[in-house]
Amino acid sequence: MTAPVNVEPGGSFDAAMSSTLSRRRVVRSGSLLFLLGAGQLARGAGIVAVRVWPAAEYTRVTIESDTALVTHQVFVPSPPRLAVDIEGITLDPALRELVAKVKSDDPFISGVRVGQNTPTTVRLVLDLKQPARPQVFSLPPVAAYRNRLVLDLYPAREIDPLEELIASRLRDTGHDGPAASLTAPTLSAGMNAPRADPLGELIAQQSERLPSAREPVRSTSPRRHAVQVEKPVIAQVHEPTAPVAPSSPKPTASRTDRIIIVAIDPGHGGEDPGATGGEGTREKDVVLKIAYLLRDRINATTLNGNPMRAYMTRDADFFVPLGQRVEKARRVQADLFMSIHADAFSTPSASGASVFALSEGGATSTTARWLARTENNADLIGGVNVATQDPHVRRMLLDMSTTAQINDSLKLGSAVLGQIGKLGKLHKGRVEQAGFAVLKAPDIPSVLVETGFISNPGEENHLNDPKYREELADALMRGIQAYFARNPPLARSRTL
Repeated sequence: MTAPVNVEPGGSFDAAMSSTLSRRRVVRSGSLLFLLGAGQLARGAGIVAVRVWPAAEYTRVTIESDTALVTHQVFVPSPPRLAVDIEGITLDPALRELVAKVKSDDPFISGVRVGQNTPTTVRLVLDLKQPARPQVFSLPPVAAYRNRLVLDLYPAREIDPLEELIASRLRDTGHDGPAASLTAPTLSAGMNAPRADPLGELIAQQSERLPSAREPVRSTSPRRHAVQVEKPVIAQVHEPTAPVAPSSPKPTASRTDRIIIVAIDPGHGGEDPGATGGEGTREKDVVLKIAYLLRDRINATTLNGNPMRAYMTRDADFFVPLGQRVEKARRVQADLFMSIHADAFSTPSASGASVFALSEGGATSTTARWLARTENNADLIGGVNVATQDPHVRRMLLDMSTTAQINDSLKLGSAVLGQIGKLGKLHKGRVEQAGFAVLKAPDIPSVLVETGFISNPGEENHLNDPKYREELADALMRGIQAYFARNPPLARSRTL
């Protein structure tokens, strides 16, 4: 039997592989036995595809296979790297492709090494650029996907989004005072404590492992796939005051204690492409382009002297669970929440833009019910680590709604619908309601805008037209301004 390839930092993976191949030529009987085993293993577990989704918020690596994979993994903090042993497979071209899929600008991964550690185990090592909080979990087959092994790399220290928004306002006004620092989250002892043991021994030690992906997630309930929420953190940043000479008159303060924050939620992303048009247009791509345009308009606008700021739940092609989209808006104390979509229907004849608000009861139409069910399944497709979820927080977040929030959402929806109705055809001439999970922030007026049916050839062409997207962003901005003109935002204090 051949000796294992030890994919260790500081060693030469190519040299180790060459040495192994030489030994295989010498030990011909062992080589034959190994090759026979490889053929059997390939039939048992084959890698279908590998994908990498880099983003500043987190990087996701997905390994898709025809059967569920059994893994053991460990995070080594110094230098930071994640090692994963995948049992029951041999190194194949699909896994080798992962090395080339990691780009130099990836915020987290500096490199990938993969090798045949034993005849029945492949070792994958992700070398990291910064400390991280990794999560490794399995997902069962759903939609177009087969079994997936997911490696999520989150930053070790989270940055509060409200702090970032206030800091950007200070920069815009020429003040670069530091934002209030936040305490970094505590990591588990197994991830935080440095170890001098070889990587192979670390993986062998049960107590030092991250949660094993030995069993795939079996539930298909959207409710079980809600994201863990954190306590909202409200940072207050005070503008630095330049010293004033005694003989000088006191300067007039150019400051505000109120930032109007609009949370923009581009639907889907990453592993979840959303709907796809006949020409191959993906919902996740077109709604992100519209969100960028709306963001620029919001950031260039003031409301009664107070600056407006857009906060995007995602600003790149990565997946954000539904519950986390809601919680992100709450953490920045958003004054309204707008989720942007471009869905598909079973027939290409469906057409027209729509605006939806939350419903405490049933949906207001069959289409609303169908779209809500489709959108609420996003967590199943995008992939959420169920093992990290708090059922009590999840229940509070997704079951909690108020009549006041719904009433405000209907007002917002009417203002937006009135503006996009001037641009083109509406699917329905009134705001519809359904149980969209992403609209369940109990204290933020929230709407979901279906910019059109991407399954309709004409509307797919519109959504691919840059000029039309500009006009649509203008209409959404006018709708937001019309809502605030009649419903001034609450006087929350965000001191600068």
